[in-house]
Order: sequence, then structure tokens, then C-alpha cells
Amino acid sequence: MPNSIINLNHPLMKTLKIVNSVSGRSLTEADLKRHRAAMERAGKIAAPKGDVKISDFHVGDISCEQIVPEFAHNPGYAIMYAHGGGYVSGSLSYARILAAKLACATGFTTYSFDYRLAPESPYPAALDDALAVWSHLTQNGYDAGRIFLAGESAGGNLVLCLAQSLIKQERALPFGLLLFSPWTDMTSSSDSYEVYSELDPILTKDYVTEAAKVYIGGAGSPDDPRFSPLFGLMEKMPPTFIMAGRNEILLDDSIKLRDKIAASGGKAELDIEEDGWHVYQQMPVPIAHRAMKRVSAYVTLQVYGESDGR
Repeated sequence: MPNSIINLNHPLMKTLKIVNSVSGRSLTEADLKRHRAAMERAGKIAAPKGDVKISDFHVGDISCEQIVPEFAHNPGYAIMYAHGGGYVSGSLSYARILAAKLACATGFTTYSFDYRLAPESPYPAALDDALAVWSHLTQNGYDAGRIFLAGESAGGNLVLCLAQSLIKQERALPFGLLLFSPWTDMTSSSDSYEVYSELDPILTKDYVTEAAKVYIGGAGSPDDPRFSPLFGLMEKMPPTFIMAGRNEILLDDSIKLRDKIAASGGKAELDIEEDGWHVYQQMPVPIAHRAMKRVSAYVTLQVYGESDGR
């Protein structure tokens, strides 16, 4: 990959690499402390400083943020966004990077939430928190069909599991899903783990495997649909827009998800950035800016029936 595309010495890239690597073969207390501190640094480095208004609120004990775009705001729709971090790290500060970008790209109010993390709170704590925030939004001003679920990496896993839970419970479903390099298969068995292991500047297989182990705890095996939504219910899945980078070990997670949704009769669109990597949209680089324009065009087409042409 050309060096001009990925600057491995950029402070944010260094920080994200620290977040998604593991020293040794286990996710130690020192690793967790390092990961979580790095996530906070990432949020401070990359979160947009302007064009949005940010306010705090709580759903029970869950800390949340409301991010409202200052320009071209459509208050009739919303995005519920879940951050990544392998279910073991991440915060509202880190979530703000993409949450603010999504608000500006779509014109919709975006809601992020500080779900509980493993190993202190393994499965199903994060899903329970997501369900609580979903219930809060749908009971306080939003029709379910006017909310997009969005998430990156483990957050993509979380909102997929949330959508599948809503389908199983026969509850009202969101308008659609916006997924950025979603972690859909916790078995770490796809070919892309080997094919792109030397190219991926962010993720390592060790980190992904250990994060899955910590999150699952003793609740089951990695191929259980509760943890790997790729193996779960795809029928009735709302329209789904998936973005991934060509140079990431989780690429097959996105490709297989698109294929399974389509095979179940649903609508799924996959956008692969040839020069991209895991959640490259976070970085202050041209390909990230262009990616958010494509998100904007997709949402505009889905909601209004036409592209905004940006």
C-alpha cells in the first residue's frame, strides 16, 4: 500500500494501533488500562470541535451524549451509535469521533452511549445497555422507523445483535443500519485474517481473539449467534450499509454479512475502500472525508429518495 495513503506516524494512527494490539497472549489488566487511556487520547485528537452541539444525558446509569449538527439539521430522524473497542475499551469521548461525523454527514441528531465493558461486565451487559437506550429513544420522541442504528467494529457487532434481538422480540425495527468495519464473526476463522495480516495497520488477530474471549466469558462459544451475529437471524434485517477497508483482517466479516443478508432476501450494500483499513473513517485523511460523503449520499437516497449530489 502506498505510504502516502497511511501515515503510520500520525498520532491518531499510533494511538489506534496501541488500542488494538495485545502484549503477550492475554488481555491483562495493564493492557486494559493502556487501551482505555489510548481511547481517550484518540477522542481528544480526532473528535470534531465544531459544527455540532453536544449535550449529556442519562438512561438509568448509562451515560449518553446527544450530538446535534448545527447546519442542515433534520430533527425528524436520529442515529443511535455504538463505539468500537473490542467490548473492552471505548468511551463517549472516543465515540464522539464518528458520532459527530455522522451527525454532520446526515443532518440527523446522533446519540452515543457509554455501554458497560468487559471483563468487568461481560455479555450480556453491553446488549442490555443498548436495548435500554433503544427503548428510551423510541419512548421519548422517535418512531423506531426513523432511527438508524450505527456502529464501528465491536459497535457494529452490538447494533447487529440489537437488531436481531428486536426481530426476535417482534418489536418495531430501525429504518436501517450503518456499519463501519463491523465485527460479525468472533471465531477469527476467516481467510482475511491471514491474507491481510501484514497489511492491517490497526488490528491484530491476537487482540481480536482475546477481546472475544473476555467479552464472552463463560457464556458460550464464539460461533454462538449471541456473540457472532453473522450466524444469527438475517430475515427481516433492515436495509444495511456496510463500509470496510480492503486492508483489514476483518474484511471477510463485512463481505459475508452482505452476502447473508442478501441471501435472506434483505438489502445490503457493501462499500470497500481499496486504500482503506479498519475504521479508516476516523482518520483526518481525504479518503475518510470522501467516505462520509458516500454515507451522506446513501442516507439521502434511502430517506428522501434522491442523492444530495455531494
